[in-house]
Amino acid sequence: MRRVLRNFLSPVYKLYEKRLERQIRKNKVPEHLAVIMDGNRRYAETLGILPHEGHIEGKTTLENLSDWCRQLNITYLTVYAFSLENFNREQEELNKLMDLFEESFRNAGDDPRVHENEVRVRAIGHREMLPDKVVKAIEYAESKTEKYNKFNYNLAVAYGGRQEIVRSMEKIAKKIKRGELNPTQINADLISSNLYTSGLPDPDLILRTSGEERISNFLLWQLAYSELYFADVFWPEMRKIDFLRAIRAFQMRKRRLGH
Repeated sequence: MRRVLRNFLSPVYKLYEKRLERQIRKNKVPEHLAVIMDGNRRYAETLGILPHEGHIEGKTTLENLSDWCRQLNITYLTVYAFSLENFNREQEELNKLMDLFEESFRNAGDDPRVHENEVRVRAIGHREMLPDKVVKAIEYAESKTEKYNKFNYNLAVAYGGRQEIVRSMEKIAKKIKRGELNPTQINADLISSNLYTSGLPDPDLILRTSGEERISNFLLWQLAYSELYFADVFWPEMRKIDFLRAIRAFQMRKRRLGH
C-alpha cells in the first residue's frame, strides 16, 4: 500500500524535491555527513522478504546517497554498516552480510563513478574480526582509491564507538610505556589522532533512519558538536527528498559549538 501511495504522489514529490534542492544549494551544506543506516530488517519484515534481501535493497539506497552527496558537494560521507553487536545475529544472516560486504568493496574499487569523481574509499572498524575475504576486498578498494581526495567515503564495519576510544587509549599507553610520550602531553587532539577517523573532520550532521532516536555506539568521540537528525523512514525506503529535508534542517539550525 505504501509503495502504491508513493508512486501516486511521485510527480508531486519530484517538483518539491527540485525546489528544495535549489534552496539548499544557496546555503552551506555539511562538510561531513555521518549516517546510521537503520531499518533494513524491519523493512524486509514489512514486505515478507528475508532479512538479507532488505540489506540488498539498502545497498541500493547507499549507492544513491553517495550520488546525492556528490551532487551537493558534501566531501565526507561516513556510514554505519555493521556494529560489533551485529556479530550476535544468526549465522545465516551474517554469512549473507559478509558476502554483501565483499561484493560491495570489490565493486567500489572497480566502479567508474568512484574513479571519475575521485572518491577515496576506506573502512573503519576492527577489521581483524572480519572474514579474510572481506578484509581482502576492503584492501582492494582502499588501494585502488588511496590517491583520491576529492570525496571521501568511509564504511564503518565491525565498528564500535566505545571500543574505538579504548583502542586509542591503548595506543597512547604503549607510546608512554616506550618513552615516546609524556602523560602530560595527552589532550583531545592526541586522542583524535589515534582514532580510526584520524585525519578526517568530525561530522557536522548525523542522520539516522527508521525513527529510532539514539546513537547506538557510533562515533561517540567525534559527535561532540554534531547536529542530529532522525528520519522516520526505513533505510531502504529513504528517498532523495528525505535526504534533502535532513540537509535543510541542518541549514536552519544555528550551531553553537560548546554552548
